[in-house]
Amino acid sequence: MNGADTAWIIVATALVLFMTLPGLALFYGGLVRARNVLSVFMHCYAIACLMSVLWLGLGYSIAFGDGNAYWGGLGKMFLMGVGTDDLSGTLPEVLFFAFQMTFAIITPALIVGAYVERVGFGFVLLFSALWMLLCYAPVVHWVWGGGFLADGGSFGETGVRDFAGGIVVHETAGIAALIIAVFLGPRKNRVTPPHNPGYVMLGAAMLWVGWFGFNGGSQLAADGGAAMALTVTHISAATASLTWALWEKVKFGKASLVGMVTGTIAGLASITPASGFVGPIEALIIGAIAGVLCQEAVNLIRNMLKIDDTLDVFAVHGVGGIFGTIMIAAFGAGSFAAQLGSLAIVGVFSVVVTVVLVLVVKAITPLRVDAETENSGLDIMVHGERAYDHAS
Repeated sequence: MNGADTAWIIVATALVLFMTLPGLALFYGGLVRARNVLSVFMHCYAIACLMSVLWLGLGYSIAFGDGNAYWGGLGKMFLMGVGTDDLSGTLPEVLFFAFQMTFAIITPALIVGAYVERVGFGFVLLFSALWMLLCYAPVVHWVWGGGFLADGGSFGETGVRDFAGGIVVHETAGIAALIIAVFLGPRKNRVTPPHNPGYVMLGAAMLWVGWFGFNGGSQLAADGGAAMALTVTHISAATASLTWALWEKVKFGKASLVGMVTGTIAGLASITPASGFVGPIEALIIGAIAGVLCQEAVNLIRNMLKIDDTLDVFAVHGVGGIFGTIMIAAFGAGSFAAQLGSLAIVGVFSVVVTVVLVLVVKAITPLRVDAETENSGLDIMVHGERAYDHAS
């Protein structure tokens, strides 16, 4: 065990949990109408709790167990056989478990943005549980757990390059979000602006800070690689924020706060897979392109395809993660065959699993709330609470 590595990953674990609670909850909560903000908080909080229990019971074993190239098996259910002296690299394995648990929390939580303001709470819980175990955890095994997409697998000794989750986190969650949005159909009221842009900015700022643990921690060591990952993460986020705002100003005459901080998230998602393989100049390029690319993806999904992916999960996270994954090969840090092939394999798998799970889960518990509940707001109708005295 290395003390410095262990100390850093303890901090990184706290930072990644901070991304979901309260970062993502505030970011998403500020974007919805006032009558639905508590439901968003509830979704993020409940997912964090449920995924933690499921990661302990089954998820970690599926992702990092000693199974085969496609499935980790159930040998490490409930951390059986893992004690305080057992190591994963230079870290206590129980710490590696905890760090990866925070990734298993935020990935299904990202999907929340696609279905806010109209989804059934039972559907959220059951779908998130099954999706994490049957879609996310297997993909983790394929890419990070020594599976068939990793080094020495289907794409040779180099394997796919995905440092912190462009494929594992952002592609899978983005695709799932888009599919659920299609199944759900649009909200009855799509034109109401975000009820609290201040929440959105505060949430985005927390995500930005937490992302240092997300990407920097993925080095799994306290060394120069972690420092570079942290640095390029910051540069990409800052650059994408500026290019999003500039592009918004060019197109609409005004640069909005919500737009600028959405650009931040686009830059963060895009640098995530590449953060262990590029330097500051490449990060500047990735961020500069991401701010415009993801904004145009929002326009494509929302206005041209008329899909109500409410908080633009696919356009920002899905497109950003896919773009960053491809840029690894463009900058010569990976092969195009491995990067594109893995994107295609995981993409098809995510589509199939998500479609099947939506069909199964909505046969068990309603996918969408009734019209009265949607009109009155999920806060009071589903959870019996209001965020404000007069929620609009």
